[in-house]
Amino acid sequence: MTTTKPPHAEHGGNRVPRAAAVMSHHFHALIRNPFLLSVPFSPGAAAPSLGVSVASPSRALRLPRARASVEKREQAMEEQGGVAALGWAARDATGVLSPYNFSRRCSTAGSATFDLHIIKNDWGNAMYPVVPGHEIVGVVTDVAPGVTKFKAGDTVGVGYFVDSCRSCDTCSKGYENYCAGVVLTSNGVVHGGAATKGGFSDVIVVDEHYVLRVPEGLQLERTAPLLCAGVTVYSPMMRHGLNEPGKHLGVVGLGGLGHVAVKFGKAFGMKVTVISTSPSKRDEAIDHLGADEFLVSRDAEQMKQAATATMDGIIDTVSAWHPITPLLALLKPLGQMVVVGVPNKPLELPVYAIVPGGKGVAGNSVGSVGDCQAMLEFAGKHGIGAEVEVIKMDYVNTAIERLEKNDVRYRFVIDVAGSLGSAA
Repeated sequence: MTTTKPPHAEHGGNRVPRAAAVMSHHFHALIRNPFLLSVPFSPGAAAPSLGVSVASPSRALRLPRARASVEKREQAMEEQGGVAALGWAARDATGVLSPYNFSRRCSTAGSATFDLHIIKNDWGNAMYPVVPGHEIVGVVTDVAPGVTKFKAGDTVGVGYFVDSCRSCDTCSKGYENYCAGVVLTSNGVVHGGAATKGGFSDVIVVDEHYVLRVPEGLQLERTAPLLCAGVTVYSPMMRHGLNEPGKHLGVVGLGGLGHVAVKFGKAFGMKVTVISTSPSKRDEAIDHLGADEFLVSRDAEQMKQAATATMDGIIDTVSAWHPITPLLALLKPLGQMVVVGVPNKPLELPVYAIVPGGKGVAGNSVGSVGDCQAMLEFAGKHGIGAEVEVIKMDYVNTAIERLEKNDVRYRFVIDVAGSLGSAA
């Protein structure tokens, strides 16, 4: 990975010596996307690792306009001294991924999230070829002149976005994730107009302001999902005071986001209750993840008798439509529910469910650079990582099929450096 110095802002243990890319679910019926940190590695190395380069403003290149054809864009990139990269990309709405050679420049770009909906063009905004990936972990291989935050050999991460305007009120307060001009990591459009390429590749170039330092002791493959899923639940817990020992936290949904929310809640010293439609997840929630209680949301009597008005807050991670009135009944007066899943149908919110108890419903979209760094430090201190299944690149299309069936516990992680070349 290469990081660049911003032209307009100054802003351990069992470490796995390889690059890890994670497929992670962030929005509603979206899949868990493959997110990886791509960096060059030495062919003769015993255990190839991801590399990150850092570039200075003088190396920032003007990008071709979006209206140019894919071929013209790539030709322009080559002419402007791009870094050769090997990745896997979807060429059309089938969403099938295959090897793809392209050129990466020292850009600070990325403006649309990539997931199953993008590679299959469900939203009509895919810019093929699409190289997925927005949860990325790797090792810095090079830094450009002027870069001060990182050096070669540092273990780092890149999350959901790689740039923002840096001049609006939101950015000035440190909430880059809510900037109207936020630039996402994959299938995005940089300010010059070219499409961004995500983490399914062997190299990535990133502005140093949007690069995260991975603490010693965190395993790379278990850390990558934290850069999107982890901070998505951590940041609202911090913002709404759902991080105090003794408080009662409800976690709705035990998937990619939910299982990490349980881990953070227990590390904060909270009582944690998992709420799920699947009774079969009880043992996983309590025996493996350490939750204190488990409720079946379809069992109205159990929900009413066991937990009415007992919770200080709820993190709702479910991406499918579901009734939220029964969930709001679980909150104490002045309790807060935070929605981090994005169902494809509007949720129903009767005023009687919130007004009498002064209850609140808020949303949350990932977290800022500062939020993500703080989350990583907390995870490092408490040994928190996602539950993952590590796969090789040549398994990625099968993994996507499994993701559509929700057949993963809880994240796929792609060993990019260890399998990209052979898969191609």
